[in-house]
Amino acid sequence: MVRAFAYCFLLIICFSGCSLNNVKQDASLKKYFDEKNVDGCFALMDNGTGKFTVYNLSRYRDSSYLPASTFKIVNSLIGLQTGKISSDSMLIKWDGIPRRVAAWNKDLTMYEAFRVSALPYYQEVARRIGKDTMQHWLDTLGYGTKKIVSKIDSFWLDNSLKIKPDEQLGLVKKLYFDQLPFFKSYQEVVKRAMLFENNANYRLGYKTGWGYTEKVHAIGWIVGWIEENNHPYFFVLNVESADPNYDMTDARMKILKDILKQLGFMEGRM
Repeated sequence: MVRAFAYCFLLIICFSGCSLNNVKQDASLKKYFDEKNVDGCFALMDNGTGKFTVYNLSRYRDSSYLPASTFKIVNSLIGLQTGKISSDSMLIKWDGIPRRVAAWNKDLTMYEAFRVSALPYYQEVARRIGKDTMQHWLDTLGYGTKKIVSKIDSFWLDNSLKIKPDEQLGLVKKLYFDQLPFFKSYQEVVKRAMLFENNANYRLGYKTGWGYTEKVHAIGWIVGWIEENNHPYFFVLNVESADPNYDMTDARMKILKDILKQLGFMEGRM
């Protein structure tokens, strides 16, 4: 039944509609990357007009990178759709192995694991889903390069699966409008987990990611949306440092919020 449902709603997450006719290239955003000594790209789509504001258009549209923890969006949806995640309160017990992030070293629900980006939780979810089922859903979604050619619990981390920033933006846009081939209730579950800031001025939903390229360059992601006056804008930030010890945690968020503020967000003026 799940397979039939998926094919009935088959869609390909390809380009997000970005073309030279609706793109404003904003070189002034480069300074935020320079301040943190990184390369990268940023794009924001105004859903009302279909217009894009982009820094580094070629990287945004043409370059692919490992999704790292942004894959938790899709891993969650597949887990929920297949019943391997029963709800966002489903607990997976800690295996007792201490890991570098203290927040991972305890029993976690899906909601908690998503919010702290707990790798062990989602590795277990991927193992429960299994390679064949996971591959089916990657094909159905047209997710990045699609193929699983390495271990089921690490293929989104080892550069065997890659995705373009443009495709990332297209994914979160479809998720926001419940247009992915999963039950609406499951898309709502994931969106709730992604909503990190909700105040009188704006709502900011996102998922971060942090991984390493084949050259051992650090790659950082933030993908999501900002909503002001019930009007959504979708964004993707991709950041790269040649320093494998570069700390992406604060840098990527600083870049994102500096850009959003320059573009007029987060202050109740949009």
